[in-house]
Amino acid sequence: MVCHLSSMSSTEPTSNLENAMQLMIQTFHKYSGNEGDKYTLSKGELKDLLTAELGSYLGNAQDKDAVEKVMKDLDANNDGEVDFTEFIILVGALTVACNDFFQPEKKE
Repeated sequence: MVCHLSSMSSTEPTSNLENAMQLMIQTFHKYSGNEGDKYTLSKGELKDLLTAELGSYLGNAQDKDAVEKVMKDLDANNDGEVDFTEFIILVGALTVACNDFFQPEKKE
């Protein structure tokens, strides 16, 4: 798959999904690199992102133990940081959980 970056800065209208993808990229990079590697989130950066951007979905984002657990679960390569792929796994899992929550009960 190839991302055509020129379309990200184009004046042509983008779809809702393209806008959502751009927003996820921009949000990750808004928080990454403040404490080190600009392509990863440190534990502090992850806490800031969770609190500011996902606080209404993750009511316990201020809880240090909750942030530790999220970090441990996301940090697949155990390097103490969350890269973009690991971040997208969190966003995807949270989106699935929200979708499941808001789905009417499925009739059998």
